[in-house]
Parts: sequence; structure tokens; C-alpha cells
Amino acid sequence: MNGHGKSDRPVVPVKSPNNAGQLAAEGTEGRGLAKGNPSQQNASRTQSRADAPSALERIRQAAVADKKKRFTALLHHIYDPKMLRAAYFGLKKEASPGVDGETWKHYGETLEEHLRDLSERLKRGAYRAKPVRRVFIPKTDGRLRPLGVTALEDKIVQRATVEVLNAIYETDFLGFSYGFRPGRSPHQALDALYAGMTTRKVNWVLDLDIRGFFDAIDHGWLVKFLEHRIADRRVLRLIQKWLNAGVLEDGKRIQMEEGTPQGGSASPLLANIFLHYVFDLWIHSWRRKRAKGDVIVVRFADDIVVGFQVRSEAEQFWKELAERLGKFQLELHPEKTRLLEFGRYAAETHQRRGQGKPETFDFLGFTHICGKSKNGRFLILRQTIRKRLQAKLKAVKLELQRRLHEPIPVVGQWLGSVVGGHVRYFGVPTNTRAIQWFRYQVGWLWRRALSRRSHRAYITWERMQRLIQRWLPPARIHHYLPPLPRPLAVTT
Repeated sequence: MNGHGKSDRPVVPVKSPNNAGQLAAEGTEGRGLAKGNPSQQNASRTQSRADAPSALERIRQAAVADKKKRFTALLHHIYDPKMLRAAYFGLKKEASPGVDGETWKHYGETLEEHLRDLSERLKRGAYRAKPVRRVFIPKTDGRLRPLGVTALEDKIVQRATVEVLNAIYETDFLGFSYGFRPGRSPHQALDALYAGMTTRKVNWVLDLDIRGFFDAIDHGWLVKFLEHRIADRRVLRLIQKWLNAGVLEDGKRIQMEEGTPQGGSASPLLANIFLHYVFDLWIHSWRRKRAKGDVIVVRFADDIVVGFQVRSEAEQFWKELAERLGKFQLELHPEKTRLLEFGRYAAETHQRRGQGKPETFDFLGFTHICGKSKNGRFLILRQTIRKRLQAKLKAVKLELQRRLHEPIPVVGQWLGSVVGGHVRYFGVPTNTRAIQWFRYQVGWLWRRALSRRSHRAYITWERMQRLIQRWLPPARIHHYLPPLPRPLAVTT
């Protein structure tokens, strides 16, 4: 929609839904359901497997059958006690409490009574959203990232609402959108990017960064976008309550006229809906109608990478995208958004010009580098972002100091979970050395902490090796490269 109430939504031809068995490259194209569609997701989470899944499946089928259908009666699915109960059990049990101080465990002591009361308040419109407690966590560049801690009942209602809305929007979202969607993961986005850049004619990469995206989402435009599909005014008011609840910072309530506080269950879905209309549908139409060469797209929330065959088209797209975002009160970060030569022939062309190695770019925790396999074929090397690796080790060091006098098995279990989680995410081909080094450094930091317990607490390296072997999982590959068709010839 534009400011005069007219539709600003491009007309996009509908492609066939994604097939979960297709190559990873399919994720860079078209419209489709995520692997593990919403009905499957709901069936696995909802304790009552007869009511909620079938109701959501009917919503999904209606959304598939009519892409312009506006749903007028959704709230009763949200305040259904079965849906609220499933939402409660889907929350993290040890999460920090919000402004109300309510914990998962305490709320569950009289769960049925609480859920009946919550359901009635939602039904009669008496439910009130509480402010989000804002905390700040350090980023790898030294800055602080705001994070919202939502009150427990708001988490329950948001999660139930997301389950219902997913039944609609998972039929609308395009295949190159991966962030915070049922059945989709960062590694699927990484595989889609790898497949697209390896098999399509990509010579240039536009690494996009939308400045402060989650804090800049315009509430008015978001509601207009929601109205494309949601005609139930009660659900729209419910979402507006969360948007208008504000944040509590240093004991002061701050009213927010834009943005969605990160940390709530609804924020990722609302962000995806916003970018679906502002970016996804627009670029899908742009590359079909404007681009002469190949264009690939991978988006994970507001992390976006676009690959181009032709430099002039990349530059034109960059200019038009900046104008497009400006219409919706968004802007590209002038320093973090950049166009770089990247692809099969980038190393050769850089060497021919005397420019050294091609530039690299970061995406979802990995630095992407132009490389070659042992047989000389083009290969994208993916390595842990150095700043992220250093920041993680610094955090481990500080926590070891705090746990200095805890028993070795307790610390060992904690370190095992840290190393295991790191290796499970970053364990990809071409990154073996980095995950091995991380495991080694954690062991070295642990040894130094143990040796500081007292002047007699020196730990030999032989004993430390036994502790590392006992408690720290091995550094091994967990994610392998996706199967690819024969690469296309790439023109420079």
C-alpha cells in the first residue's frame, strides 16, 4: 500500500511450492512452503493432536486456495486453552522473567487456572500487554545490542498467535526467505547461497545491511501489510498492543512509535511479514522483469545477500533498492552495504589487474572466501568470523573466572555444552581448523583457570589432555555441502 491507501504490492506470478527433496539451490528461487510445513510443525508441538492442528490445517488450505483471501475469524484459535497450553509448554523453562517477575515454573503451578483466566481476558478484550524489559548484550564490534525480555503471559499469547499466523504466511513467503521460519535453519540458507553461487552465473555479490532494522520497522506500514491477509480486527488490535506496550529501561517506561523489540515470539514473524512486502515480492518481480543476467537471493531475517552476473545490474539494483526502502522509512547502512567481485573467476580477474585476492563477505557467522578445491575447481571457503570467535573465547574466559572454585565435573559439563554447541553450528567443510582451534583454546583457558585455584593447583598438560578428552566433544564436521547439479559456465 502507498500513502493514499492504494496497493503498493507487486503482482508476482506464483511458482510451484518447494519440494523438501529438491537440491538446496531451490531455496534461492520462487515461492513455497518450508520443509516441514505448518501443519507438521503444529502437530509436533500441540499436546492435543486432534483439534489445533486440524483447525490450523484448514486455515492453511484456505490460504493456499486463495492468495487474496482475508481471514476474518482467527482470535478464537488463539484464545483456545489447548493452543495456549501448547504455547506455554513450547517456551524455554529457564528464560529470564519479564517486568512482572513471573517465571515458567511458578506460572505452571496453577497452570489450568491461569490459562482459563488468560483465555477469558483475550476473549472479552481485557488482555493488556506489559512493557518489554530491555537489556543490552555486547556485540562483537564492541557496541551493545538491545534485547527485549517479554513478560510470560505475553510470550504465551505471542507464541499462540504466531502458530495461527504461520498457517497463513508460510503459504505466502518466498523460497529464498529462511529466517525464523518453521522447518528452516541458518544452514539451509548457507547451503542455498553456496548452491546458487556455485551453479548460477554469479560474478558480483551485494552484501546488504539495513540500518537498525528491528528498531526501525514502521508500525503504520506493518499494520497495512497485515491487513492484506488479516481482516480480524481483534487480532490486529492484539498485535498493536504489543507494538504499543513500550519498553522498560532503568525503571522508566519508553513509548515506542516504531520497531519491534527483539526477544519476543512475535517479533521475527512480524519482521518477516514486513520484509516480505517491502523486499521479497519487490526483488522477485525485479529480477523477473528487469534483470538480463542471473540474480540469486538469500535472506535470513534482515541478513541479505544478492548475487549478480552483471555489475551494471547490481549497481542499478542497489540504487533502486535504496529508493524502495526509503518509502518505508528504512535505509541501507552506508558503510556495511557493499558490492564486491566474488565468484568463479574473481581470483583470476583480480590477479590479472594486480589487485591481490578477492574481497570476502560475512553471512550468518561465516566469512565467505573465494577458493579452490584440491582438483583446482572453484570452491567457496566458509570460516568462522574471526571477531565472533575471539568474542566467544573472551566470554568463556570471563565465565571460567566466575566458576573458578566449582567442581571439575560441573565446569566440564558446562564447557562441553559450549564446545558442542559451537562445533555443531560451525562444523562445516573448510572450517575444520577453526573449530579445532576453538576447542584447543577452551581447553587451554580451562587449564589456566584450574592452575589459579591455589599455588599448589598446577595442572600438567598430560592431565589436562585427559580432562579435555573426557569433557569436551571432538571437533568434527556436522554439516556437509549440499548435492549440486553440474555447474553452469560463468561469463566474466
